Amino acid sequence: MKPFAGMPYGYPPFFCYPLTELCMYILFMLCIYHAWKKGPGHMAYLLGGLGFGLLLEYVNVRASAGYVYGKFWVMFGNDPKDIPLCIGMGWAVIMYTARLVTDALNMPIWAAAAVDTLLAINIDLSMDVVAYRLHMWHWDWENRTGVQFSLTGQWFGIPYGNFYGWLLVVFYYSVFARLLEKVKWAGRKAWRIATPLLSILISQVALYISLFPLSDWLRTLGITSAHRLVALFVIFITIAVLGFMKKGTVTRTHLPLVTWLVPGWFHVYFLCWFFAAGFYQENSWMTFWCILNFLVGIVIHWIIYRSLHQREMLPARNHAGGR
Repeated sequence: MKPFAGMPYGYPPFFCYPLTELCMYILFMLCIYHAWKKGPGHMAYLLGGLGFGLLLEYVNVRASAGYVYGKFWVMFGNDPKDIPLCIGMGWAVIMYTARLVTDALNMPIWAAAAVDTLLAINIDLSMDVVAYRLHMWHWDWENRTGVQFSLTGQWFGIPYGNFYGWLLVVFYYSVFARLLEKVKWAGRKAWRIATPLLSILISQVALYISLFPLSDWLRTLGITSAHRLVALFVIFITIAVLGFMKKGTVTRTHLPLVTWLVPGWFHVYFLCWFFAAGFYQENSWMTFWCILNFLVGIVIHWIIYRSLHQREMLPARNHAGGR
């Protein structure tokens, strides 16, 4: 008997969940080590991301947002509305390493937050379709719609609202943290530590307004979650491109290994499971989009790499030209 109605896939091999969780712990500890070396501001941002991720997941599950989690080693809450610690760590490492990239690129605040968001959603687009089929979390389509759309609902079984929420979560946390860091008390150690906490509180309020009163009002106008998702993509891409064109001098040419390791692990790990578990046989369009998103991730990080090394290459070119 399959774990969920309408899902043709059984549970993955016994080592899948422990391996996933262990890798997440390792990535988080690598980020902790980097943040500890960089100072309290970095550490606070990383731990704030962990707290924010756990809080929003707990609130969503408790509020019956339509999904439940599989069983990992460390869970918070009561079954079936409990959440894994590693999921909060996933939020934290994704938001933390994305910000390391945009800080190095020296982008304007709003553009930096938009790029953070796009880097994060690129990871989620690779991860969510696969993790869902591995039963790491399950969307209850029958209770949501009255019809079983486990594999065909919206984005291959993933509600568009999930990606809409991802965009808002990362953007709000990134932009509010950056804005709070600009106030006159920003130089004080206590304020640097408190900034992520305030960012979480403000982001939660903004997120609630966006996901409930605002979304409900837009729905009365016929604007669905798919429309909102596309609109946010267009807005964030536009802001990111304009900000990239106006970015200041690149602050450094080499990023720490963890900034490449985190997105690389998510993309490669879940793509391997996509093929190893046979999900690629389900739908040719899903396979196409999964591979395309993987390639988009490579292109995005190649552009970042080239941008960071552009300043380093200019003196050599000038010297070669006799100037």
